[in-house]
Amino acid sequence: MQEADRRISPDAARDLARRAFTTLGVPTPVAEDAAGVLLCAEMMGITTHGLNRVVSYGARLAGGGIDPAGRITATRIAPALVQVDGGNALGPAVGARALDAALEAARETGAGVALCRHSNHFGAAAPYCLRACEAGFALMVMSNATPLLAPAGGRAAAVGNNPLGFGFPAADGRHVIVDMALSVVARSRIRRAAETGEPIPEGWATDAEGRATTDAAAAMKGVLQGIGGHKGYGLALGVEMLAGVWSGAAFLTQIADLARDEAEDKPVTQDLGQAFIVLDLARFQPGDTGAARMAEARARLTAIPPAYADAPVRLPGDRALAHLAQARAEGVPVAARTLAALRELAGEGAR
Repeated sequence: MQEADRRISPDAARDLARRAFTTLGVPTPVAEDAAGVLLCAEMMGITTHGLNRVVSYGARLAGGGIDPAGRITATRIAPALVQVDGGNALGPAVGARALDAALEAARETGAGVALCRHSNHFGAAAPYCLRACEAGFALMVMSNATPLLAPAGGRAAAVGNNPLGFGFPAADGRHVIVDMALSVVARSRIRRAAETGEPIPEGWATDAEGRATTDAAAAMKGVLQGIGGHKGYGLALGVEMLAGVWSGAAFLTQIADLARDEAEDKPVTQDLGQAFIVLDLARFQPGDTGAARMAEARARLTAIPPAYADAPVRLPGDRALAHLAQARAEGVPVAARTLAALRELAGEGAR
């Protein structure tokens, strides 16, 4: 935490984010859901998808890209299947409602699948995974996004850097949580290199002609590379098929590029799609069996000798859960700039 940052209580942080949204015309229940997802990301140390997103979402609400009064509906189309229409509302609120609906179906049937359309950027995947795990369920969650990856053999972006998350519950709270996008590196890292004139490693991106480059400025005119080459493209496309094509949302090059299209100073909607797949794994491993097997899996992994003595083997989610525990105990560290922006949006003025 930087010196300029401040720790505030989780309740105060949630209230501030909620009031920032309601000031922009978002109904209180929707604002509360969205604030909860973003706060959880902040507490897990995922600050890129935390409370600062209230500001960027706020700009889209004010500009008409997101509908503050958007109505979120969840329709059970089969015992385990739910179709969610986000109504162009705040993405994290759409995600929260979809997860609730999928959890409800899973409690009844053992599995619940919710596909969303007419949604927006829904934040990080980890908060949804945590919520499912704390309820005792496993979750696979995914979303499509603005195209940033080229299809195999292509030189123009057509597939989103689509986020994918997994959550597996552990009785002792040490859940296994995977949250990842599917490019080798985030575009923001290439942008920073271009701004400073520094080269980038080969394999991060291609130039406008589809050729590998170490020139960050050229890479900004090209496309990101997926993890594992064509394998990353395949994973991203798999997410696109379920979250985009089959949900009824926009997909591939139908999705607006906000950085480009909003420059024309007109409202831009994205109609993103998301998928939530919830499983009641306790039905496969009842009683204490599942808990014991999760504990054994952790023990087997952490027993592996570390490559570096000061960096022990850890499981996905361990660092985020440590951040979460500290934030719950000591308060949420919030960047001073973000805190000031939230207070201004909430109508508090400077402090």
